[in-house]
Amino acid sequence: HEYGGGAFAVHRGTIYFANFSDQRLYRQTLAGEPEPLTPEPPVPAGLRYADAVIDEARNRLICVREDHTVGGEAVNTIVAIDLDAGGPGDVLCEGYDFFATPRLSPDGAQLAWLCWNHPNMPWDGCELWLADVAADGRLSNRRQVAGGRSESIFQPAWSPSGVLHFVSDRTGWWNLYRLRGGSAEALAPMEAEFGLPQWVFGMTTYGFDADGAIICAVTERATARLARIDTGGALRWIETPYNEIAGLQVAPGRAVFVGATPTEPGALVYLDLATGRDVVLRRSTTSEIPAAYISAAQPIEFPTEGGLTAHAFFYPPRNPDFAAPPGERPPLIVVSHGGPTGATGPGLNLDTQYWTSRGFAVVDVNYGGSTGYGTAYRRRLNGMWGIVDVDDCVNAARYLAQQGVVDSERLAIRGRSAGGYTTLAALTFREIFKVGASYFGVSDAEALAKETHKFESRYLDGLIGPYPQRRDLYIARSPIHHTDRLNCALILFQGLEDKVVPPNQAELMFEAVRAKGLPVAYLPFEGEQHGFRKAENIRRALEAELYFYGKVFGFEPADAIEPVPIENLA
Repeated sequence: HEYGGGAFAVHRGTIYFANFSDQRLYRQTLAGEPEPLTPEPPVPAGLRYADAVIDEARNRLICVREDHTVGGEAVNTIVAIDLDAGGPGDVLCEGYDFFATPRLSPDGAQLAWLCWNHPNMPWDGCELWLADVAADGRLSNRRQVAGGRSESIFQPAWSPSGVLHFVSDRTGWWNLYRLRGGSAEALAPMEAEFGLPQWVFGMTTYGFDADGAIICAVTERATARLARIDTGGALRWIETPYNEIAGLQVAPGRAVFVGATPTEPGALVYLDLATGRDVVLRRSTTSEIPAAYISAAQPIEFPTEGGLTAHAFFYPPRNPDFAAPPGERPPLIVVSHGGPTGATGPGLNLDTQYWTSRGFAVVDVNYGGSTGYGTAYRRRLNGMWGIVDVDDCVNAARYLAQQGVVDSERLAIRGRSAGGYTTLAALTFREIFKVGASYFGVSDAEALAKETHKFESRYLDGLIGPYPQRRDLYIARSPIHHTDRLNCALILFQGLEDKVVPPNQAELMFEAVRAKGLPVAYLPFEGEQHGFRKAENIRRALEAELYFYGKVFGFEPADAIEPVPIENLA
């Protein structure tokens, strides 16, 4: 899918992993060196593997394979690879555009998996299939047991006793179900989310304790909690300080997850299920930030178009060493998250604290289309990308300005990927913001529909309209075609190896804004893809953005920052 995930599996002291540089599968023991399991394909990195499980009874590995050697669109299948002989894999499941989450029952007798076709994304609707596995490894009695074009299924998983569980949004919320007698039985139904949009492989929100009880992460209004659901369906909350929870893995008597709190950034956490005691195994940063400098998330709701309500987290500026002049309200940065089905949570985000410690207020907007508020909220963006998301970001800024907590004359907006598109659209089609920052954002929706990778090649059919039939909508909502309406400063950041949003999207926007005579800067980064990985580049981008805001809003940053070349600054 170009985004990764599910890159390794561990079984009896051996790790099986997909290697980034050549995309081959390898195995390695603790004492040994990596050994290739799959051959070098005829096209470099042409066979890609993910989401593996070990079929111990048949001495093989089952995983998703994406074949780029065939020419044209890649072909996705589920394959089995012999752990002794290796090889490219024998196809078990084919015929759909996408596959994910192959999972064997504990006795190895059944295989479950997810699949879907263009133009659906898995959160729009996908199918859960089940098949019997013969002694020789062949599949029979294949049947669809849940899902469809408008029902999204997430994370099929087997209980220790061999009962298939899954998450479905059939009621308008991603809730848990188990398959009993061919029928889906709801477990602890509630207006909350047990699922996630499957942008990557290997995503998990629940697992099983030894007695079959489910340990799960439950999200309500983009805020997560841990819970235990017994085999009768009764739910009990597990008290922890964490309100962002990801990558939950469960084993008898214990769980491990990545958790964040309003005052602590993400950390790898071990939880003893018997005592409720949690221990931090590894922190995402060794930096210690005194509590006095931390601006904690404040959930807000605000009115938006169509008489609806939208959601966000607000962060006032906070730095005990400095105070604004009397009566002065802070500038505001509106953050539009990526996805656009993603969501922002209330856990400590050091990017946000970078701004709030320097005198900015920040509002991180969960615009219509975001996950965490139910299916109807997520589907607000269907056919309305570039409208609903922009309206919600604009209305968040207006709401805070009307409340008197931010300066209405110093409003900025920033975003990455799909959030970068929302940023560019807000700057182009609205007149509320004075400056914006786009990180590998989409400026030309039509070019994205033509040039992006397979996974998202039909995504815009649902977000905007079928292409090319509704090319008029793509032109109407693409900022690159309407720079005559843009009248504010812009800084762009781009990875030069980005295959999702190619560099020409930023380059064309930069040239158009420069030609118009507006202040504009462009910072490309060698070796970066869709999201920056190198610490020096992440730092340079943040500091350059602050430098740019300083020039636009008329202040000198306290930080010693390498100057940024800015066109048309005068």
